[in-house]
Amino acid sequence: MPQVKIIAKNFMDMVASLPAIKLDKLYNNVFICEAILRSLPPLAKKYVLQMLYINVPVPAAMMEEWVLADGASKHRVAIDRLIQLRIFSETSDRKRGISYSLNPTFQNNLQKHIISGGVLPREPMHSDNAIKLPSLQELETYALKQWECFLLQLINSGQGEKLTGISSSMMRIFQRGLLSQRDKDGPRLTESGFQFLLMDTNAQLWYIIREYISNAEERDVEPADLISFLLELSFHVTGEAYNSNTLTEVQNNTLKDLADLGLVKLQQGRKDSWFIPTKLATNLSVSLADSSARKEGFVVMETNFRMYAYSTSKLQCEILRLFARIEYQLPNLIACAITKESLYNAFDNGITSDQIITFLQQNSHPRCADRVPSIPENVTDQIRLWETDLKRIEMTQAHFYDEFPSKDVFEAACDFAREWGGLLWEDSKRMRLVVKSEVHNQMREFLHNQTK
Repeated sequence: MPQVKIIAKNFMDMVASLPAIKLDKLYNNVFICEAILRSLPPLAKKYVLQMLYINVPVPAAMMEEWVLADGASKHRVAIDRLIQLRIFSETSDRKRGISYSLNPTFQNNLQKHIISGGVLPREPMHSDNAIKLPSLQELETYALKQWECFLLQLINSGQGEKLTGISSSMMRIFQRGLLSQRDKDGPRLTESGFQFLLMDTNAQLWYIIREYISNAEERDVEPADLISFLLELSFHVTGEAYNSNTLTEVQNNTLKDLADLGLVKLQQGRKDSWFIPTKLATNLSVSLADSSARKEGFVVMETNFRMYAYSTSKLQCEILRLFARIEYQLPNLIACAITKESLYNAFDNGITSDQIITFLQQNSHPRCADRVPSIPENVTDQIRLWETDLKRIEMTQAHFYDEFPSKDVFEAACDFAREWGGLLWEDSKRMRLVVKSEVHNQMREFLHNQTK
């Protein structure tokens, strides 16, 4: 069974992956320079600020003296990060060795920002009778509802139902890795799609945003401009209204897509229209590790494989159905059981035992989360054992060799296959061996030379 791994990057990884020309263009924005500086590791921030008013390259040997001996690994991480983001450029000569200098565009803009002070990308609208802002609790409820709606539509598509209310740009993201469509059949969840549903919310969000940026050029949108706008959104104030009439057409279209995910709430007045960022949007520029604060869990797992989920969410019920058998559901309780059949169905869909166990651990009820382990060991061991049942036999394409002219040729062939990492089986008594198909051509040529 093939395994698919989805890696959710954070924003700075996506910025670092931009071509040099686009990255330099991004640094023309003073606000973006501030956002990048905030995202850096503490030691990298220190280096940038120390070199902010130094206009000559600083030798690497001198920078190594800025940290204690036990900070060498952190020093290397900081330097690598700064080079990835093209904030540092590396030069080398015979006399001074390796030296580092700040990106001049980044340096000049950050100097201006420090001297003139921080400025928000846009000012919030003045609240009056025409603008009725939701409370922070109402906004959080709205964001959660939109996100759950979006995930439910993804799950329903796996049951053959048609996706509705999702923009074409978001549909392209799904079709890229989460959904597949064959002939006249409706869209179906792929292995990546099933794995996506078991991720935590932060990882899911990063995956969607990463794919949304990576296919921006297909929508005739410049990725650097899109990243710039998303970074600006992350510095807006949660719950404040911002005029959307001042935005470009591309930015307004982006807001409509983000509203589908619950990152912003769109409102329309008689004259003006505005958007209100939610917590999902304002956390965008924070690293994945820093923003993944533990949420309160809802699952209680018993040693007899019965599971009780204290939830009223239809989404959580459907996610549990991916690997468990739902037995009955009360207004605030879902009773289910993990069975061999339910897990086999999950494994067939591409979900792994480790993903199921991680999901259960991350969503353990507070009374269970304090226990070590939070999920009974007999349950986690059995989940892994049932997965290994499907992996007892592994198919490998291979070639069988026999009728060697002599013992010496046979042993030389075994040694050759072993050196290439292609030997699967050998029978010294009958002079027979099996090698991987990848080394068949090399083995045939070797045997041809041996028999000359």
